[in-house]
Amino acid sequence: MITESIITTVNEDGTAHIAPMGVIWRDDRPVLAPFRPSTTLANLERSGTAVINYTDDVRVFAGGVTGRRDWPVVPVETIAGLRLQAALTHLEILVDTREGDDARPHFICKIVSDGVHGRFAGFNRAQAAVVEGAILVSRLHMLPREKIDREMEYLTIAVSKTAGPREAEAWSWITQHVAAFYETAERERSA
Repeated sequence: MITESIITTVNEDGTAHIAPMGVIWRDDRPVLAPFRPSTTLANLERSGTAVINYTDDVRVFAGGVTGRRDWPVVPVETIAGLRLQAALTHLEILVDTREGDDARPHFICKIVSDGVHGRFAGFNRAQAAVVEGAILVSRLHMLPREKIDREMEYLTIAVSKTAGPREAEAWSWITQHVAAFYETAERERSA
């Protein structure tokens, strides 16, 4: 099973690095599998710690893939780490073992602490669409444009029917990012 979450790691200067990531679950063990190169991977290799954050503010997912990574964080209690202030729950984790290749190593972790900070009322369709849109943005360089366009068109329906202000803002970031990506690709092709 994979759960969509926000991973916070600590940079060398003590600041937070915030990134959306699907956490792979093997029984009760979280596995983080960031691609190289990435700041999350470098921080995991250096510190061996991370925080898995679960939030219903989908702007954090959209922001993570569109360059908006400055979200309020607070210290956690057990590891030298930071969690999202907007986290409804969080898990503090330590890397236990590493497997896989250098391009995408798998960090098998153990949970050393957790916290509950709010009530999760569930995702509406717009929130789910924003998370799916954020995943598409992370794959713009890998997927055919026709697939991206088709998926974005479908997801727009859910956003237009059920979005509140936060979801609408997040969706606008995603659509602007997709448009800019293809405009840049077209300019480079024409040059």
